[in-house]
Amino acid sequence: MTRRRPNLQGRLVRLHLFVLCGMTALLVVVQTAQLYGEARERLGERALTASRIVAKLPLVVQGTERGTQNAALNAQVNVLREEADADFIVVGNARGIRLAHPVPERLGKPMEGGDNAQPLAGQEVVSVARGSLGLSVRGKVPVWAGGVPGSRVVGVVSTGYLMPQVWHLVGSALISLLPWFVLALALGTVGAVWAARRLRAEILNLEPEQIAALARQQRAVLAALREGVLAVDAGGLVTLSSDRAVTLLGGQSAPAPLATLWPELALLTAGGAARTQNLELALRGEPVLVNLEPLEGGGFVAGFRDRAEALALAEELTHARGFVDVLRAQTHEYQNRLHVLSGLLQLGRGEEALRVLNAEIHADAQFRQLLRDVQVPRLVALLVGKRERAQELGIDFQITEGSHLGPHWERHADTLVSAVGNLTENAFEALAGQPGLVTVTLGEDPDGMQVEVEDSGPGVPAALQETLFNRGASSKGEGRGYGLHGVYSRVQGLGGSLRHTRRGPLTVFQLSLPQPLPHRPPEPAEVTA
Repeated sequence: MTRRRPNLQGRLVRLHLFVLCGMTALLVVVQTAQLYGEARERLGERALTASRIVAKLPLVVQGTERGTQNAALNAQVNVLREEADADFIVVGNARGIRLAHPVPERLGKPMEGGDNAQPLAGQEVVSVARGSLGLSVRGKVPVWAGGVPGSRVVGVVSTGYLMPQVWHLVGSALISLLPWFVLALALGTVGAVWAARRLRAEILNLEPEQIAALARQQRAVLAALREGVLAVDAGGLVTLSSDRAVTLLGGQSAPAPLATLWPELALLTAGGAARTQNLELALRGEPVLVNLEPLEGGGFVAGFRDRAEALALAEELTHARGFVDVLRAQTHEYQNRLHVLSGLLQLGRGEEALRVLNAEIHADAQFRQLLRDVQVPRLVALLVGKRERAQELGIDFQITEGSHLGPHWERHADTLVSAVGNLTENAFEALAGQPGLVTVTLGEDPDGMQVEVEDSGPGVPAALQETLFNRGASSKGEGRGYGLHGVYSRVQGLGGSLRHTRRGPLTVFQLSLPQPLPHRPPEPAEVTA
């Protein structure tokens, strides 16, 4: 069974407490060292003061001058030791032989510690040394002959405090600081919990592993997108760019100022970005469609794609929708005819059924005869399907007699299918379900080809006369007006024109394309001997 890893809040609290405890331990060590130094200094001063007092006692001066044992001297010094609360006061003669000591058995023996050189030379000293009683802080002063400083040194007085006393003072000081250490840990714990909760709320209650997974997914999504994506902060700095965006920007990537990467977009969003769809801008001289999505706290995300690609996709969707409508209309119309024939046969009216069938065959043959000189198969198929669609809608759909197109126009079959499909569908919609007439005329001359689509509808609304071919211009509501704009763009791209006019009661859309350039076969590669 795998052990569950603590969440982010638990890990942050633990890490914070670990750091806090480490800092507290370090502080304790530093404080202990400081207290130890202070305690040793204070005890050294006390020892030095006591030694000075003892060194001036007449009995001590006389005893050190004689340099011999004196029970009264030892007794008086031990009394002073108890009053000074020292661990020991030792009096030695000029040769360092003990004349007074807390332990009587050690009288007459040399003083230990190796720190008598300075006192016997006439200097006072505070030292830490190990004597017969153990490691201690001791203050040593010289004893002068006749008690006159600067005369001959006749002995030495050493007052000492054993190290346990030093540590006792340190321990007492640390105990007095203990409540403050506990308070600091408590406040640190509360602060760690609060900071962890605040941070977790700021990152949407996500764990680090989840954030890392989201970042990986984000990179994968950006790499898979076929459109460019830029994330821009409130200061105008591009912080993120997809691979496609880098390609469209000519190899420049984030982080970089938006004004450097895309000046036109930077100027447009200088005062803040609003939610925008399909905004047409220029990027490195090429038209692109841009979608803007503002971010909370400032900044925005921009998605953009090449306008030509978008139009091509829209045309493909239009073609697909048109073919679906044609197939549905054909299916519906043929079902109606089969039902009529079936009913007539069941009623025993075979001759009438035969007349209906012959009439349908004749009408279909007549319509196909009108298209015999149109040598663009996909366009012919579209017009046959539109005829079925017109019959379903109760519209009279006609092809002008004499319509013709040569086979070389197959090169522009996609544009022709898109254009004629959009124009005829718009004509059907213009009739708004009412009976009417839609006529398509196809022709060509040395200058190029012409297509006319006439309908008996009410015509283009006056409000759309000037903007009919603009993107999104439509009298049919939101989300319309893109098909005709796409056709207009493609026709213009081929050097042609698209216009509309009113001819009596008819609305006429006229499309012209120049003759396609002759196809040149690839030149054969040179063969060198």
